[in-house]
Amino acid sequence: MSRPHDAQRSSLPFGNPFRMILPRGSYLSPKLLALLNSFERTLAESLRKLKPENTSDVLSLSWMNQAMKSLSDTHINIKALTNALHFPVSDWDEKWLDMYLDNSVKLLDICIALLSELSRLDQCQILLKYVLHILTCSATNPSSEQLKRVHSSLQDWMQQINARSPRLDSCFAILEELAGTLHLVKVKNSAKGKVLMRALYGVKVETIFVSSVFTASLSGCSKPVVDLQVSGDFLWANAFNDLQVAVNGEVRNLFLQGKSVVFKELEAVNACADKLHDLSIDLNKESDKTNNGQESALGDPIGQEEDQGKELALNLARAADSFALELDVLSKQVDGFFQLVLSSRDALLSSLRISDPKLKGNADKGM
Repeated sequence: MSRPHDAQRSSLPFGNPFRMILPRGSYLSPKLLALLNSFERTLAESLRKLKPENTSDVLSLSWMNQAMKSLSDTHINIKALTNALHFPVSDWDEKWLDMYLDNSVKLLDICIALLSELSRLDQCQILLKYVLHILTCSATNPSSEQLKRVHSSLQDWMQQINARSPRLDSCFAILEELAGTLHLVKVKNSAKGKVLMRALYGVKVETIFVSSVFTASLSGCSKPVVDLQVSGDFLWANAFNDLQVAVNGEVRNLFLQGKSVVFKELEAVNACADKLHDLSIDLNKESDKTNNGQESALGDPIGQEEDQGKELALNLARAADSFALELDVLSKQVDGFFQLVLSSRDALLSSLRISDPKLKGNADKGM
């Protein structure tokens, strides 16, 4: 995932959406206010939990799993809030519908790009499995030919792991477009509509933030990282602003240091693979000497437990297992989020067709 590291800060000031959603003098009933406050407090707590105690933990696959779980929970919570408001789709402003349908398509496109890259990383593991198979299943010390295969497979691994899916390029522009819609929220006289739009603003902010961090980490480029300015009028604002400063700052620092791989689990695999790759060259030379009747300086290369080659192979196996486990969990998390967005979109389209045939054109247009 080697990329030019764009350190330019992308800051998008959107004014104060709170005043557009709930202008001064707006009245909310105690029930509506309780629903809104409950949603915002839940979002604040979720965002606080995402802030790592140690910034070096940012962009580990385990942190990304936590971030995707948080985002999925937030989207589930907004569905629950909509149901609790008893605010049917037929009462939604047409502009809200158009924006939701457009944004949901963009979000699905981002999910597809992320899933494509995660799938590519998963496929790369075949090379590591082949290497470990050679090193651990040989009845005797690896032959010269087997060591050459180890060397070649590790070389292919390092090349492929530093590549990236071209689908990620489209995410940069999509994220900017999504961020640009944050200031377009306008609500007329519906109290329920004001509550829903204010809650949806929080959902969109977290969605853009998590998506931008994921895209940056998988593309190996800081360009997708976006700084969103959130008003302190929201109950979750402080938690989000603290999280954004910590995470975005660490992402940029990693790329400024020249790192192209930011997953801690993948870094551990690469460290073992690099050492084993270099050692395979030496072991192959020693194997050739032995075959030619010369004395080997290394002795038995992987026959003993304390041998360096065997130790590196064991370390690589552990690191590869950890990486594979976390990657599999993350892939399922992203796919689950994709299905969640898709099902919500389908439910909205179905409601549109049932509630008002006149809006069917809008629904079909958003498909």
